[in-house]
Amino acid sequence: MKKILTICLATALTISAKAQNPDKALARVRYTFTHIQDTTQRDKPRTENMLLVTGKNASVYTSYDKLNQSLNMQKQIQEQIKNQSGNGNMQIQVKSETKTPLTQADYFFFANEHKMITKERLFNNYLIEETAPQIDWKILKDTMSFSGIPCQKATTRFKGRNWIAWFATEIPFQSGPWKLNGLPGLIVEAYDDKKEVKFEFAGLENVKDDASEANAGDDVKIAAPNGGVGVVKMVGIDTGTPYLGSEIKLPADAIKTTRKELDKLKEARDKDPQGFMQAQMTASGIQGSFKSNTAPRPSGGSAATKPEINNPIEIPEKK
Repeated sequence: MKKILTICLATALTISAKAQNPDKALARVRYTFTHIQDTTQRDKPRTENMLLVTGKNASVYTSYDKLNQSLNMQKQIQEQIKNQSGNGNMQIQVKSETKTPLTQADYFFFANEHKMITKERLFNNYLIEETAPQIDWKILKDTMSFSGIPCQKATTRFKGRNWIAWFATEIPFQSGPWKLNGLPGLIVEAYDDKKEVKFEFAGLENVKDDASEANAGDDVKIAAPNGGVGVVKMVGIDTGTPYLGSEIKLPADAIKTTRKELDKLKEARDKDPQGFMQAQMTASGIQGSFKSNTAPRPSGGSAATKPEINNPIEIPEKK
């Protein structure tokens, strides 16, 4: 799928605000996420590369493919801004090629506070805060090694599925992929008993103390006409890669909301993506125009615009 967005960017000087109580990022864990979304096509599962960044207290789980897409978009934008230096009304084209939709939600887990915060972006960053689920794990004696990491087995019933997880006691983090957490060690691999949803271990690296924050923001610095430095504010799209930095922190500009209100915004966006983005820009006091070649999605979606999902990750429990 190829999407081309033409965005008019506003140039302004900005002051970055630091999020409160950030946690030091200590390790990055990569997973291969596999999900059989359509049980009538079990031979065509959706796959995606995912990333877990974890510290002593906090962790964040996000799409690694989405981060790489953001880096690619940022490079495109920086190159075009450089070529249009001095133009007060820049026209930027961003080309993004994706074979399948990427996971847009990021999951923050704060162990000490027992909080789970979901971050999604619809022009602005939105946060939905809830109490982290207390997962009733049964720890077994079975052991297995993943890429040389010794792990122990645990099982549970969670979100409508029977889960098997392998955790590493020698890596003392309570985090894991998606919403799986709460074991006395990092969850290295996990899957349900039908293997319809799998998080397979794909690598682990320690975060260096000198990890760069160069790509942590959504702003791009440019040379201003007066010889100073201006900042181009990216609106409506994610171009920053804060999870590749040295800290785990919530976006400082995020808006707290509820799932119900966010679903209403998504419905408005899906009906008229261009009108939604233009309205959001106007409400934010941003002058310019937004154009997209993406057609509005029909009510309920269709096979051409939305993949069939009759087997979601979370399954309602039968009463």
